[in-house]
Amino acid sequence: MDECIPKERHGRDYVIKFPEDLLVDNLRNHMLFAAECLMARTYIDVDEADGVRLRPLAKDLLCSLELVRTVLREQSLSQPGPYSEPVRRALIRFDMLFAEFELSYVSSLVSVKSPEEIYKQQEIVVLFCETVTRALKLGYLTQEMIDGYEPELMFTIPRLAIISGLLIYPDGPLNLERRPEEISRVFSPFYVLLRKIRDLLHVLSKEELYVLEKRVLNESGTDLQPFSHVDSPEFRGCAAPCACPSAPRHLGQASSSTQAGVVTCVPQSTRWLELRSRYNNTEDMIHTLFVCISGVADQLQTNFASDLRAILKTVFEIVTSQSELLEVTDTGQEVSVAPTAPRLADCALCSSSPEDALVPPDWVPDNTCSHCMACHVPFTFLRRRHHCRSCGKIFCSRCSSHLAPLPHFRQLKPVRVCTHCYTTHLPSTSKDTSCS
Repeated sequence: MDECIPKERHGRDYVIKFPEDLLVDNLRNHMLFAAECLMARTYIDVDEADGVRLRPLAKDLLCSLELVRTVLREQSLSQPGPYSEPVRRALIRFDMLFAEFELSYVSSLVSVKSPEEIYKQQEIVVLFCETVTRALKLGYLTQEMIDGYEPELMFTIPRLAIISGLLIYPDGPLNLERRPEEISRVFSPFYVLLRKIRDLLHVLSKEELYVLEKRVLNESGTDLQPFSHVDSPEFRGCAAPCACPSAPRHLGQASSSTQAGVVTCVPQSTRWLELRSRYNNTEDMIHTLFVCISGVADQLQTNFASDLRAILKTVFEIVTSQSELLEVTDTGQEVSVAPTAPRLADCALCSSSPEDALVPPDWVPDNTCSHCMACHVPFTFLRRRHHCRSCGKIFCSRCSSHLAPLPHFRQLKPVRVCTHCYTTHLPSTSKDTSCS
């Protein structure tokens, strides 16, 4: 069809509504198989009521396919050459019916996104990008971490985005002044909890916000200069530094201590004091916020895994460095060159010479590694160890989810490789499959 009717093809923009898990190479073959099952009154994936509704469309699709086969066979036998007008008409009708059946069938299998939900998730992409930009400015993240697709970013970016969306960019996709049904389905189940998180974030000082965000990044936040960024414009929207008491106070009790050179301009309203008085101390309040924010972000990974993967995939496409740079040669001609790949100190391939790279590295022994060497989650009875066939290190399944051939190691069939090797050490021609 791309050869015969390239300009008359039916639009496939509707696939953006599908969950990412369904966007596989054999989806179209599955559609034809599904249509044949429906015509045989075999309802494998759909309810019987949906199957009865889809049968007429499946019949039209299969009849159209048979007509395409017939006219192609007649032309090949009678007048070989350019495609005739009957062939073009048959292909155009088949393409239209196929698109209609594909959308209808998938819609009966899963909940497809509405145009409004697609727009809302695009807003979330913008929020995540703004969050990454802010984190880069504050030194929370580095460009090398982003370009290297560090696995922990899959957790830290959503957590930081919840803080940014509630406190720094309150008019964005996490605007809780709207009704729950008016925000994205990704966050609407957590509407009540997000409101409580927002109220607590608004009583934090800049220093407390810094400590919270450091904890979200799995850092202690107790370095020698813990509050070096609090005067940055990126901390707009939060309270003034050191304006909040570190312990709960009764209504009407004033603070007896102030820091020299610090303006304590937070209005100590009844609501403000009431929220802080629920906790024994500042540490207790920050820990509660950390648990709630992490809980929401981790539930996104579980309940909306497909949506979150699509969002993060788009974010990384935007915030990673450009894949090609321009370099001026001695003759004044500009040529594109690939940037230096991110290097890891404990990666055998990053530190090896081109000659050594032709020899497979030794595998790390199982009994010497109790945690994933990328995201550092502990291995358990259910979370098994997996060796990367490229670098020999041990990872969890999440951090070694790719399959690729390694012809330089005489591995012609796709084998398991880690995310770092997949993005750094493998050519693009090998990047075609993933572990299920």
